[in-house]
Amino acid sequence: MKKFVMAALGGTLAGAILTTQVAGPLIAQDASENATVYEQLDLFGDIFERIRAQYVEEVEPGDLIEAAIDGMLSSLDPHSSYLSPKDAADMRVQTRGSFGGLGIEVTQEEGFVRVVSPMDGTPADDAGMETGDYITHVDGESLLGLTLDEAVNKLRGPVGSEIIITVVREGVDEPFDVSIIRDTIKLTAATARTVGNTVVLRVTTFNDQTYPNMADGLAREVEALGGFENVEGVVLDLRNNPGGLLTQAIAVSDAFLNSGEIVSTRGRNPEESERVNAQAGDLAEGKPIVVLINGGSASASEIVAGALQDHRRAIVVGTKSFGKGSVQTVMPVASEGAMRLTTARYYTPSGRSIQALGVSPDIVVEQPPRQPESEENEEGNSRTRSEADLRGSLNNDSLSDDERRQIEEEREAAEEAARLRDEDFQLSYAVDLIKGLSAIKGTE
Repeated sequence: MKKFVMAALGGTLAGAILTTQVAGPLIAQDASENATVYEQLDLFGDIFERIRAQYVEEVEPGDLIEAAIDGMLSSLDPHSSYLSPKDAADMRVQTRGSFGGLGIEVTQEEGFVRVVSPMDGTPADDAGMETGDYITHVDGESLLGLTLDEAVNKLRGPVGSEIIITVVREGVDEPFDVSIIRDTIKLTAATARTVGNTVVLRVTTFNDQTYPNMADGLAREVEALGGFENVEGVVLDLRNNPGGLLTQAIAVSDAFLNSGEIVSTRGRNPEESERVNAQAGDLAEGKPIVVLINGGSASASEIVAGALQDHRRAIVVGTKSFGKGSVQTVMPVASEGAMRLTTARYYTPSGRSIQALGVSPDIVVEQPPRQPESEENEEGNSRTRSEADLRGSLNNDSLSDDERRQIEEEREAAEEAARLRDEDFQLSYAVDLIKGLSAIKGTE
């Protein structure tokens, strides 16, 4: 018994010594790290005071501190940044679908400003800006060395004012200038139209209006076609859509899924992970869906494309998307400003991250460059001769008037499809694919 008590005491004593030996270095390490942080803060204060006292020109202390905060955030990744009170207010307006500017989404790559996508019907789109363009100068002033927010501030200006940007484009030998008149950007987040018996839903951004615009447009076009029994399928066009609100990406995905995971987000701590599942109800009522994407499809667009692709609810057509697989949280700070901080990565239902990889289409379809008008006219004027063109050819007396009318309607539809192929090859491919899927489903 005495030996047992001694062993127990020895164990307790050894445990106490071990705890002291482990905890001691940890406490010392924390104290050392805190001391280093305080030393660096002292260094910051010292540099701040020297700038205020000795810089060649007088500077506003508030501007210096904002620049330091923005530098700290922008050093983390291309999407984290500080928003001044004015920028924070502009962002809140933008999520509601109306704001001032060029109508262009940009990011930064190795110090260069790269166009993610021009938004439909905006000054940048009208001026011919393209996904992948690099903006090197604004009004003759180089953007190299500026932060993304500083470069964006150069692009902003009063509505109605002119801006001249210098563009470097792949496949073009020399940089060239583009003149754009700034305007108030009023985005219709989603539009709907019918091509043949296919409903085409064009989603340009994900803001508060996206799901209502899309749902209303789909219902209107289906009614115009006389009901879903006359609808062959739906094309969801997400090309050049730079993203937006995560909640709207979830709502659009959920609109076409009856069940299953839509997206999961994983933060720094495991307990911060979230998973969102679809609710029952499919706006397309099971009709075939084709999703169109390209290099300008980013963030929220990729969530939708990835969810519908993983669940085999849609065929994804086009080219590889942008590859932004992170989630930014906007956090209010003092003085009515805000900070945009990357807080999580998101994953598609199959558990894959598209960060820096993008969504790969099921069918790769490149958009061919537009031909010069002269070539288009020459091709448009050429027509193959047929039996009906021969003098004295026999008439077809086996068709009724209704059958003749049906043949003419089918011919007109085919010619319309051919015109669409010249205007937008990727969209025409998607519509043709819907027609084929609908025909297969109709024979089951």
